[in-house]
Amino acid sequence: MYFVYLLQCGDGSIYTGITTDVARRFGEHKNKKGGHYTASREVKKIIHTEEFATRSLALKREAQIKTWPRAKKLELAEK
Repeated sequence: MYFVYLLQCGDGSIYTGITTDVARRFGEHKNKKGGHYTASREVKKIIHTEEFATRSLALKREAQIKTWPRAKKLELAEK
């Protein structure tokens, strides 16, 4: 299983990524080992996750979400 996840950062931005283990990946982001973008920002919380059977499907969804404006990402997180 693969997951697409959205994180709320301390500066109000939203980070979108994929992983096979959301809890582990969140811990990496919190410890500033989860990528360049989140290493320079305080990661607050996971605001959304979606599960996919294949990496390909997860990557396609991640790419789609990354094109969205912030407001649409927040709307997704509220569902």
